Amino acid sequence: MARARAVTPMSDEAFERLALDEPDGQWELYCGVPRRKPGMTFEHNAVTGAIHVMLANQLDRREFQVRSSIGHLRRPSRSYIIPDVFVIPRAAFEPKRGHPDQLESYTEPLPLVVEVWSRSTGGFDLADKLEEYKRGGDAETWLIHPYERTLTAWRRRPDGSYDETLVTGGAVRTVALPGVVIELDALFE
Repeated sequence: MARARAVTPMSDEAFERLALDEPDGQWELYCGVPRRKPGMTFEHNAVTGAIHVMLANQLDRREFQVRSSIGHLRRPSRSYIIPDVFVIPRAAFEPKRGHPDQLESYTEPLPLVVEVWSRSTGGFDLADKLEEYKRGGDAETWLIHPYERTLTAWRRRPDGSYDETLVTGGAVRTVALPGVVIELDALFE
């Protein structure tokens, strides 16, 4: 019987070198263990691209940046996660400019983080990534399911807990980004 090999957690510094040295690897770190973000389906990529465009078209680029499957959220559990889409306020992205040897990563709570369900990562997204986003204090997290055509939103309350809302159609307004509205029917076209 083969013995399971113990995995030694990777340091943050070693992970950042790995991610910068192999940028096409789409490396994430979860609880100190590196993993590659797997390939995705057409529907996953189409919804990811559409939500990125919808958000970018409604936000002032001087005040917010929108990322899709690039950049990392660094969380206290020794994790560096690549969300499908996230919004970064100016106060968080401005200090990143001019550092060519530094991995783009954010530790501060963000206004909106979006995951799009896929067969290859659906379980990990729900069981692990969602909890990391909550631990990081992100104001709003969405899980969009491209096959069921739903959006589940977790919105942070003043006491630090989260409300969960399932949306099956119509307009979805963000709490942390006033004036930003996503039309679900248009998202799934």
